[in-house]
Amino acid sequence: MEKAFTSVVKDCEVSSCFIQKPIQPPPIACLAEAKLRELLDVSTLAGKMENRMLTVVSGPDMVNITYLNFMAFTEDTAKEWAEELFNLASNLFVQNMSREDCLEKAYTRMKLQLNPEGRIPVKNIFRMFSADRKRVETALENCNLPSGRNDSIPQEDFTPEVYNMFLSNICPRTELDHIFSDVGAKSRPYLNVEQMTEFINNKQRDPRLNEILYPPLKPEQVQVLVDKYEPNASLAQKGQISVEGFARRLDASQLAGNSSVEMYKQVLLSGCRCIELDCWKGRTTEEEPVITHGFTMTTEISFKEVIEAIAECAFKTSPFPIILSFENHVDSPKQQAKMAEYCRSIFGDALLTDPLEKYLLESGVPLPSPMELMGKILVKNKKKHHKTNGSTKKKLSEQVSNTYSDSSSVCEPSSPSAGSTKEEMADSSQPPEGAELSLRPQGRKSIGEVEGSMDEGTAGSEAFATEEMSNLVIYIQPVKFNSFEASKKINRSFQMSSFVETKALEQLTKCPVEFVEYNKLQLSRIYPKGTRVDSSNYNPQLFWNAGCQLVALNFQTIDLSMQLNLGIGRIIANTLSVKIISGQFLSDKKVGTYVEIDMFGLPVDTKRKAFKTKTSQGNAINPVWEEEAIVFKKVVLPTLASLRIAVFEEGGKFIGHRIIPVSAIRPGYHYISLRNEKNQSLTLPALFVYVEVKDYVPDTFADVIEALSNPIRYVNLMEQRANQLAALTLEEGGEEEGDKEVFVCSSLHHV
Repeated sequence: MEKAFTSVVKDCEVSSCFIQKPIQPPPIACLAEAKLRELLDVSTLAGKMENRMLTVVSGPDMVNITYLNFMAFTEDTAKEWAEELFNLASNLFVQNMSREDCLEKAYTRMKLQLNPEGRIPVKNIFRMFSADRKRVETALENCNLPSGRNDSIPQEDFTPEVYNMFLSNICPRTELDHIFSDVGAKSRPYLNVEQMTEFINNKQRDPRLNEILYPPLKPEQVQVLVDKYEPNASLAQKGQISVEGFARRLDASQLAGNSSVEMYKQVLLSGCRCIELDCWKGRTTEEEPVITHGFTMTTEISFKEVIEAIAECAFKTSPFPIILSFENHVDSPKQQAKMAEYCRSIFGDALLTDPLEKYLLESGVPLPSPMELMGKILVKNKKKHHKTNGSTKKKLSEQVSNTYSDSSSVCEPSSPSAGSTKEEMADSSQPPEGAELSLRPQGRKSIGEVEGSMDEGTAGSEAFATEEMSNLVIYIQPVKFNSFEASKKINRSFQMSSFVETKALEQLTKCPVEFVEYNKLQLSRIYPKGTRVDSSNYNPQLFWNAGCQLVALNFQTIDLSMQLNLGIGRIIANTLSVKIISGQFLSDKKVGTYVEIDMFGLPVDTKRKAFKTKTSQGNAINPVWEEEAIVFKKVVLPTLASLRIAVFEEGGKFIGHRIIPVSAIRPGYHYISLRNEKNQSLTLPALFVYVEVKDYVPDTFADVIEALSNPIRYVNLMEQRANQLAALTLEEGGEEEGDKEVFVCSSLHHV
């Protein structure tokens, strides 16, 4: 069910509720103004006004956000709207709409953007589709609609049929005509059911499917599709489909700033399961702890407000557990006690304060799986150790105070004594999809910090943990990393180590096997180096490949690394072929466009800018690229590979992209709807592509695979070759026949 606010104000703009989140009541401070109360005339309405208020938060990224406030007449109405809007915003089907639904969405938006007379302004159509005014005017005229910029169109004249005719005029699809002809239409204006059946089974069906478990479509099944998509009823009754119905069938097939609590809500709603909180001592008389970004000029946020925001949005889009990684610089016992109390009172039962009965804090006992911790919040903070004698207590405290540093030598074994105090972190379970990333407030070099530790930011200057905060730390106990050998010997799954990106890369370069084995047994966390003063991100793919479970990224920067995170998926194919055929409504400017394709995965699989089309000549509405497909012949480890398809203007300006698993793009002709940097769907821009996915087969075994996939054809071919060879020999008939029989049997034996 789609609900929409409408207005008759001049030049009103209808915003899509599909990508706006979260839905929440506004701050009470916003409601205290007498002028606002008088304007809304709420004195006669019953109930608390804040419970009837609704705020829709939207924006192009997680930093630049806007607020749209509404007030309902009753609390139940406000609650219903909040639930329905949030359901729309977080609906996976809505976020992955078909091309047909995207075009219908644009049509609905135009029907809601009316002038005071209740008509559709032509200038809104200009604004939505193209800056090429002449092309829009011509398309409107061909549909017998007003085309002047100051004209308007009656709603009853702009029917869905007229809208489809308008789209055909403004964005003609000559490439579809060519495909339609190649399938078998030739000079006829239609395809019959047999031709359509052959097209679907040969071009649109995944060749890796078992034909017994997943049999190809039969003509009677294809007839159902013809009845559904063919607009001409007389053709449908004859079992024929026109180019328009053919196109509709393809349409339906898819492939430094201010700190704010809102940022924490947004990253949780986007699927993040690990958030770092850079906690500092509050300097006000109330002694309230704050969250800020080290020794920087960013604004401070109340610790309590952040905890409330996390509690509000923690499990709205995912039930999997959340890790709160505290970088605790609060050196006040009183303020640390406040922090612990806020966590207990605000999170309530969601906060994990005791180990599960089956997973005690003992050596050799693995961590519970994410499934067993669903709906739980885990705290990662310094742990106060009690079982130490006086002579070693100071030494142990010093080691714990450097929790996040990694200054040990690479791949060197440790002594038994060192292994008893310098501890690791392990986990035998795999985190859920999307759990590998965390928001990393940017660390900075502290005053007096030595040059050699700049990469590690302010982590080394953390305060000691008080009893109250220490009691909240159960399964995520941070300790200083010593060596892979020591961690394997200790085997304590409830302890963890963090690596700054530079040290992690050093370990991965020199000890890749040991690092992978380490991640099989323990959790590891990678975080950005402190010198990334622009909050940029490193490439997380390297650490995902090694099995690192927590790879922290700066969510406030939507760069390529963050785009990879938001679009991470699993590819099941070993060989991938992608042909970019055309684009539709790529830009509202009269500008040339081009497409780039990248593959990310293991180093041997990663291919940056593997393919680039030619630039279309001043055409961003319906560019067509007549180029060969890009083939990724061999993907060594497909489960760690991601495909990125990006579109740019001729000057290099980013238009949109998709980072997707190949399993989500079914083989055949499909549309790929583009998304912006934040991974939000763009309504109109799309690419029309042809995709092939196959199991990788070395060239030397191509004949064997062909024989196995089609044995009858292979035997016939062998017999034909045997006859041709026999014709070249001088032996008489009997000998020739015997030779042929031996040759065929030998060939089958090798198969």
